[in-house]
Order: sequence, then C-alpha cells, then structure tokens
Amino acid sequence: MSGVTSDEDDRPTEPSGPLVGAGGKVDRDALLALHEAIAEGDAAEDAITARFRVGAGIEKRLDLYLTDRIPFLSRTALQRLIAEGAVTVNGRAAKASTKLRAEDEVAAVLPPPPTKEMPAEEIPLDILFEDEHLVILDKQPNLIVHPARGNKRGTLLNGLVWHFQHSGGGLSSVGEDAARPGVVHRLDRFTSGVMAVAKSDLAHWRLAKQFEQRRVQKRYLALVQGNPEPSADVIDMPLGKHPTQREKYAVRHDSLGKSAVTLYRTIASWRGFALLELDLRTGRTHQIRVHLSHRGYPIVGDDMYGGRHLLVGDLPASSRLPGDDLTRPILARQALHAAYLAFEHPITAEPCVFQAPLRPDMREAIERLRRAADAEGAGWGTFRWTGCLVSPEAAGLPRG
Repeated sequence: MSGVTSDEDDRPTEPSGPLVGAGGKVDRDALLALHEAIAEGDAAEDAITARFRVGAGIEKRLDLYLTDRIPFLSRTALQRLIAEGAVTVNGRAAKASTKLRAEDEVAAVLPPPPTKEMPAEEIPLDILFEDEHLVILDKQPNLIVHPARGNKRGTLLNGLVWHFQHSGGGLSSVGEDAARPGVVHRLDRFTSGVMAVAKSDLAHWRLAKQFEQRRVQKRYLALVQGNPEPSADVIDMPLGKHPTQREKYAVRHDSLGKSAVTLYRTIASWRGFALLELDLRTGRTHQIRVHLSHRGYPIVGDDMYGGRHLLVGDLPASSRLPGDDLTRPILARQALHAAYLAFEHPITAEPCVFQAPLRPDMREAIERLRRAADAEGAGWGTFRWTGCLVSPEAAGLPRG
C-alpha cells in the first residue's frame, strides 16, 4: 500500500492524499487507519509506503529530513528504519547520513504510529525481584513484551500496569513515546526467561548504559537440532533485515549488515539434538536464532528459521511413558530461554544476579532425551557445565 507522493518543499502545500498531508508531513491518524485496515484484512497490501520529492533549497541528512516529515517517530526510530533497509533514496538503499538534494525521491515503509495508550490488564507475571527502581521478571513464553502493530493488549507491559495499580509504583517514562516505557531490553514473544524493566527514569538510563557498554552478563539456554561442531565456538556474522521477508532477519555481508557476535558452548548432546549455553556480545534482533540457523543448528520449535516443533512421537520409543499421546507437542515454540542476567544495580551499585529455571516444555524435552539415551545405552555422558554461568540447579537440570 503506497502513500501519495508529495511534491513538497519547506513551504506548506495542499494535502496531496490520505497519508501525506499539509506541509508534506505524514498524517498520524491516516497512517493508523491504514494499518488497522491491514490488520482487519481490508487492505490489498501489507506495507504502507510514504513517498516524498525533495524540494529546492533543502540540504539535510536523510534522518533529519524524515524527522520533519514523520514527526511522531523519533530520530532513533527513523534511523532504525533506515538501517533495516525500509527507506530508499531514488530507489536505492541509503544511510541515515545520506545528504539529500533537490528532486531526490525518498520512499519510507512506515510501521504503525506509536501510542501512549497502555491499558491495564490482569496478566499473570512471575516477578523475581522488585524495588522502587527495577522489576525483574521470569517472562513466560507466548507473551509479547510491549504493544506493537496489531498487538495493543495482552502484553507484558499491560500486565505490569495492572500490577502497579494494585501494588504502587509505575514504569519509567523513557520509551513512552514508542509505547515501550520502562523497556531496557526485550525478549522475543516465544522466548522465556529473565528480563529487567525500569521503574524510574534514572534507573532506566543507567541500566541502558550498562547494556550499551556490554557490562551486563546474559546467558541463554537453547535446545537445537543437530550436534554443533566444534562443541564451542564464536559466531561472528553481520545481521540485518531479510531482503524479501519483512518479519525475518538474515546474515548480511552488505552495507545493511550490522556486527553481531554470539558465543556458544555445548552443555550436552545426543543424536540429533544438543543443549547449548549462549553468550550475546551484541544484541541484534533474532541474533541467536539467525546465527544458529545459519550454522545449520536451528533451535527446536523455531519454524521461522528452520526449526521444527517437537512432538512426543518425534523422540525414540524409549523416551515415552504409558499412555503418551504421540501427537502432543512437547515444544510448540522456540526452545530458547534467558537463564541468567547479572548487572550492577543502577542506583545502589550492588551486584545483582538473577537466574530462572527452564520452563516445563524445555525441561520435559531434555528429560525425555536423557531417558531415551539411558535406555539405548548411548548416554548423554555428563552435562558439561564447566565454564557456564548458568548453574544446573538454577536451570532445573542435573549436573551429570
């Protein structure tokens, strides 16, 4: 779906269509209405593109130019769109620093406008720690962190708003304009585990700085298909938006690829499966999922990147119990869990370490694999926890 081209310059112009209004600015309400039409299936296309023709006398960087034309998106959000390849100049990918000239054609694929609306909803939350500055949660799978696109309700933030209404406190205002107040870092919808949310602005800024400076220690556990070789390695491959599939990311060795580094260590392995501990040195979207899939070891259940859902019947007969339904999914989501998070408290400077046990679905899959290996004499050997930050006790798994 394409917005109408605006032949604008710095002077106000007549509205040129339903999306680009007077002054060559994108109309927030019109954009929201178009996205709602897409969500309801009333639109022929699933992307909304605003197009502009640069007027005479305008000499600006691309990101600054778009800040003027799309005032409800922050400069950071626009730079992210540019980096993801959602903005072109004269039909070619551009950088935020690209200098525009008269008659340049700028096209930007626009996400839904952010909203400050954050209704409270009673959503069960597993809170590991809370003080006046932070709340640390063990996020359950199938829970979106914050409102986005068609998901305005049913998110972790909606649940936190309800929690604060009944216990006192609130979310930091940082990120409020993008409908993600308090969100210092995120986990994918189907990823479970430890996550920090800021309640005060000062705590938010200071903790975000620790993430930016890579002073936060994070460890994930993933059950993958295949047996990685070598058993421990560094995956250093740049990532960016998938060139043809909007929701996906991919390894990219062009100008749109950003540095991404993942370290993995095999904790245990069995025919066709392995349990890994992963350390993110960068925080790109879908980083672990894309890196492992690219290496040929997709995460179990991650059908977006080549993993398959795990049914009871997919495992050897020796793993089964009396009365088992072979068609029952053990893992119908990606087997990825944020097990460990450590940082310096942003206000008190005290060391903080939080761990969360594996969710029942991942734990059941691992226990069934152990049972099959023991029965068939293949054995897992021992779990190789040496060098791991995640402790077996905290993960809910045996040490050997």
